[in-house]
Amino acid sequence: MAQLLSLVIFNTLPTLIVSIHNSTTGVKVQEFGATYFGLIISVSLLGCAIIRPPRDGGIRYRGLTQEQIRSVQILPVDYEIEYICRGNRVIVGPKVRKCLSSGTWTDINQQTTCLLLCPRVWTSLENGRVTLQPSGPPAEGTVLHYSCHAGFLLEGRNVSHCTKLGRWDSPKPLCVCLTIRLHFPHAIIRLLLYEAFNLDFVFSLCLPSDDRNYTGKKKLYIGALFPMSGGWPGGQACLPAAQMALELVNNRSDILPDYELELIYYDSMCDPGEATKILYDLLYTDPIKIVLMPGCSSVSTLVAEAARMWNLIVFSYGSSSPALSNRQRFPTFFRTHPSATLHNPTRVHLFQKWNWTKIATIQQTTEVFTSTLDDLEQRVKEAGIEISVRQSFLTDPAVAVKNLKRQDARIIVGLFYETEARKVYKEKLYGKKYVWFLIGWYADNWFKIKDPAINCSVEDMTEAVEGHVTTEIVMLNPEIVRGVSNLTSAEFVAQLTSRLGGKNPEETGGFQEAPLAYDAVWALALALNKTVTPLHAKGKRLEDFNYNNKDITKEIYRALNTSSFEGVSGHVVFDAQGSRMAWTLIEQLQGGSYKKIGYYDSTKGNLSWNNSDKWIGAGPPADHTRVIEKFRFLSQKLFISVSVFAGLGILLGIMCLTFNIYNSNVRYIQNSQPYLNNITAVGCVLALAAIFPLGIDGQHVKESQFPVVCQFRLWLLGLGFSLAYGSMFTKIWWVHTVFTKKDEKKDRRKHLEPWKLYTTVGVLVAVDVLSLMIWQIVDPLHITVEKFTKEAPKGDVDELIQPQLQHCSSKKMNTWLEYIILYTKIRKKKKVSSHDIVRSGVVYGYKGLLLLLGIFLAYETKSISTEKINDHRAVGMAIYNVAVLCMITAPVTMILSSQQDASFAFASLAIIFSAYITLVVLFVPKMRRLITRGEWQSEQQDTLTTRLSVNNNDEEKSRQLERGEQRTPENYPGNGKSTPPPPLPHKLKKINSESSCTKEERVTELRNQLAEREALRSRRRPSCQNQNQNHNHSSLPLPSKQAEPPGYMAGSDQAVLPPSFSNSSNLYQGESKLSRNHCHNSRLPLLYK
Repeated sequence: MAQLLSLVIFNTLPTLIVSIHNSTTGVKVQEFGATYFGLIISVSLLGCAIIRPPRDGGIRYRGLTQEQIRSVQILPVDYEIEYICRGNRVIVGPKVRKCLSSGTWTDINQQTTCLLLCPRVWTSLENGRVTLQPSGPPAEGTVLHYSCHAGFLLEGRNVSHCTKLGRWDSPKPLCVCLTIRLHFPHAIIRLLLYEAFNLDFVFSLCLPSDDRNYTGKKKLYIGALFPMSGGWPGGQACLPAAQMALELVNNRSDILPDYELELIYYDSMCDPGEATKILYDLLYTDPIKIVLMPGCSSVSTLVAEAARMWNLIVFSYGSSSPALSNRQRFPTFFRTHPSATLHNPTRVHLFQKWNWTKIATIQQTTEVFTSTLDDLEQRVKEAGIEISVRQSFLTDPAVAVKNLKRQDARIIVGLFYETEARKVYKEKLYGKKYVWFLIGWYADNWFKIKDPAINCSVEDMTEAVEGHVTTEIVMLNPEIVRGVSNLTSAEFVAQLTSRLGGKNPEETGGFQEAPLAYDAVWALALALNKTVTPLHAKGKRLEDFNYNNKDITKEIYRALNTSSFEGVSGHVVFDAQGSRMAWTLIEQLQGGSYKKIGYYDSTKGNLSWNNSDKWIGAGPPADHTRVIEKFRFLSQKLFISVSVFAGLGILLGIMCLTFNIYNSNVRYIQNSQPYLNNITAVGCVLALAAIFPLGIDGQHVKESQFPVVCQFRLWLLGLGFSLAYGSMFTKIWWVHTVFTKKDEKKDRRKHLEPWKLYTTVGVLVAVDVLSLMIWQIVDPLHITVEKFTKEAPKGDVDELIQPQLQHCSSKKMNTWLEYIILYTKIRKKKKVSSHDIVRSGVVYGYKGLLLLLGIFLAYETKSISTEKINDHRAVGMAIYNVAVLCMITAPVTMILSSQQDASFAFASLAIIFSAYITLVVLFVPKMRRLITRGEWQSEQQDTLTTRLSVNNNDEEKSRQLERGEQRTPENYPGNGKSTPPPPLPHKLKKINSESSCTKEERVTELRNQLAEREALRSRRRPSCQNQNQNHNHSSLPLPSKQAEPPGYMAGSDQAVLPPSFSNSSNLYQGESKLSRNHCHNSRLPLLYK
């Protein structure tokens, strides 16, 4: 029968079917539910059916749009709905319902209705008491019971009912005094009594009645607004806590012994509009209230701003808005609930503890969060912490969270309600690299509540929020201390729970804030008690207070401002803005539940830490991707390899220098200008020595010593180049100067003095030294660090490597060394300005000109032969190599300056090759000649060999002449033979055929060569000299007449030369001339060479 009834119900009644997807199992489950004759039928395993809103009201579905509300009929477990009413109606019954796992809503047996309110003026009675049944707002069905205090009589009905029209069914009653009339029969008696005692015959007298509650104390009234419903129904637990405190205070004989505190309270519904009407009733109806006690922040803002016009102290127990800390706007406001900005000192202290210097913020655009963030920005700025990213949103945080992710925010402070918190984590900005700081007054299971607005399972949300940190004001003293009320915090909670009548504390609004309301009443009582004596000294009393009395208000303000006592919420003390100074509880979500990890006392700046914080990684994540600065150093293998070659080059240079000095008296060495060669060898050694500081970097020396290394690089390389290249340049320049000038100038400069060569080298070195000194004085070298693109290391670490490279540089390095700018601009076809040309560099400009000029001079003198500098061709070859290597190396090393190994290798190898080539080309041929021919330190042999061997090419030509033009003794005249003499040498024949100008030049050249040969023959071996003496009587045979040279005279003992050949050293001499191997005058043709 039951099964049949079920089938009938589900087939005949409207059925609500919704598909819900279970993300963990992937199974869709059908939910069924219907309403039949007021009976809610629900067959549900995963949610509750939507219920109808009350009449004249509606239901607010959190996180759902209108379209979603129309389409969704089943709401998930733990989902909450909120009732709202239209107009001035109020909710009677449960305001919020929650879906239970059983498929039903909480408090399903209690009806929720929207009713009109009756005027609240009826709920208070001067000199009497009013009892409401049931308690709550005075809506339809509320019954008021009136009674008067002792000595007063009630005029009117003692009961009044609130009707459906929002009106009371009877006028408001009054409590009045008894009227006594005295009648005296004689007029004389009446006159005497009036004059003596100033007594009237008719007066009112309030006499004590049989009211057992009368204590004889004067009443002080507190006007309170407790939000019993609305967005924050904190009055549900705060009102009982305040009533508990009032009972204890009124029973204390040491606190306000002559007064009794009475609470007149209303339901503000946490609505500023409703609070405005209540405030009007409180101010314009009796009795006079000495203090006002609002609840939530929006209501407190309204009340506190208006109360100063009535000289009223405003004391709040549940307002956290930072805006209320403005003393100019709210001059009489105090609160036991700390400001939301009290979280900020705790947050800043945690930032410093975990070494975070960069944070990000995201906030919901409401007044409380905006004020909190403004205070946080000021505090982190004072602490030297940067807010790198700021984001805000109104309802949807998706765009703001994406911006945080894009800007690599790591430490994020979130200021929003818990509904929006679930939407924030939906964007998947979580993990071991991120830390979220959230507000601590969320429900402990806020992330487990299923929200239709997001498509996340409980497991996903639990994983997402793991490790986040919350800061929450300590509203219950964690220590076991008996405060001013003689209750510990545990005893207070037990008494409050009992007073609530067995209600679940977690489902009772304001249960966490109840200790604050309890201590608020105690703070008021202690402050009022403190004002009794000062007011008595001024002749005033608390009961004299009215809305125009500023003196009593000032005394109450002064007493509250200096309050300090131990309450059930902790130590109660107020700052200069009237806000409570309290401890902050720090919690972290670990394994799906919140764990206490510390407390922070903002009054003392003391952090109590449990060392129980846990992180997904090895420790607290970095506030940004940690960049590790890593210097790039030169490869040690490369440095050692190049250093070995440099060291060998230095040894070679020393050997060459020693060889040149040791053989400086050898004529062949003397004709190569040995002192200039010595300077070249020294320059090569210095240049090679510069390779060692060139390869030294931060790996070998400290940062403070690095500029000294830079100086060594510059001076060694600069001086080495100036000495080595300057001496070679001087040689080639002198050769070019002598042999490319006109004859008259050439003759004057033939006999070059050595000091001129040394002066030239000295000038070049002096220019280099001067430029280097000016550079170091005006703009000395220092360390500069070049940074490269960050690199990601291997492994899953939140780090980046920042490669860096140390350079020797100066502020105006481009002025001293710059070459690439012009090259780059020319390559890119940009216009080269005169400024760029000036900036092309002092050093490179000077050295470059010398290199180019050296190449030109070496090319011009390649065919010139001279004995004054017999190695100028080798010098030219060395100049070619050095110039080419330098011109290639200079720009390439600047381009490769960011690649330390390549730059060092290129520069050092260029120096090594230049030095090696120079030393080998200049000194090895000399060593080979002296070794192979034995021309060592024998003065005669050395001089003879040097003079006879100007160069190999000339000697070969001399041998050819000897073989072709050799004469025999029979061909001389006087032998009696008619054989004509052999023809003249080829040189003389060529001279006869040339013009007179050309003859003169060539004869002059031959004269010089003959003079040198004359001096050479005077130092021949003794055997050769004896042979020459045996032939002194012989005369030189002359050629035939047809081949006679111009100016030849027959029959003379000596040949007569033409006028152009006349010189002290004649071309034809009477002495017999000797060849290199034997002394015979048949070697005469050598003279023409």
